[in-house]
Amino acid sequence: MSTSQQPDPRDRPARLTVGVVGAGRVGPALAASLQLAGHRPVAVSAVSDASRRRAATLLPDVPVVPPAEVLERSDLVLLTVPDDTLPGLVTGLAETGAVRPGQLLVHTSGRYGAKVLDPALRAGALPLALHPAMTFTGTPVDVQRLAGCSFGVTAPDELRLAAEALVIEMGGEPEWIAERNRPLYHAALALGANHLVTLVAQSMELLRTAGVEAPDRMLGPLLGAALDNALRSGDAALTGPVARGDAGTVAAHVAELRAHAPQTVAGYLAMARATADRALAHGLLKPELAEDLLGVLADGAALPENGEDQ
Repeated sequence: MSTSQQPDPRDRPARLTVGVVGAGRVGPALAASLQLAGHRPVAVSAVSDASRRRAATLLPDVPVVPPAEVLERSDLVLLTVPDDTLPGLVTGLAETGAVRPGQLLVHTSGRYGAKVLDPALRAGALPLALHPAMTFTGTPVDVQRLAGCSFGVTAPDELRLAAEALVIEMGGEPEWIAERNRPLYHAALALGANHLVTLVAQSMELLRTAGVEAPDRMLGPLLGAALDNALRSGDAALTGPVARGDAGTVAAHVAELRAHAPQTVAGYLAMARATADRALAHGLLKPELAEDLLGVLADGAALPENGEDQ
């Protein structure tokens, strides 16, 4: 066989049986991607109608069973439940004897590292924290998006290679995150991705109020270019009235937002202040212009949102 030919992954030995506890948006997609790598999904737990539909769509013919039975059937178990639920779930599974020695136990929480799986580790499981840095839709498109997706990987040192290999098999790119850095890592992702959605939604609402019929079409190229520039150049990509020190324009923005969308004022002022600080630090905002700009932002923050005296 020539070196350019790749064997079918299903022909590899030692394929794993895969189970999913929690058929939210993440678990079925990861199991489906592992199936493409030759592993075999054998069980999934799902409670709500929506989670059952996701399981049926992404993992057809895989039986829906209680969590303990998922562990009983599986060599590799994906624990894809909300962050606040994870510690109690792990403790409960370990205390009931559901965890088997040598079983790979994988959670996908961004917040936690491998230590949250310590109860299962004491029961003999092999703990891995594999967090895909991607927004999931709960549809088959998620499996395609995993190609090239970065995963935050945390595991005991002796399991690092195994954890990274699983990520690669799912089409992802492993990025090692130290246990102590998991909360900071997750905060960074939430700051960028989650808050971006809020900013875009607010911008679209304001454009509609301003009479723009297709705000999504207007924002798409602008935001796409801004994101690309920011990823390439960081703070050097800053543009707009704050970076230029246009205090009068910023004051007009604040006045308009107070009149038409007062709920957006606090966010605008906070982001404008953060932008001004970064622009100053990187020499983009001239110090002589910064004083008036920062004064406008301070005055705006001092006013009540409804514009009335307190």
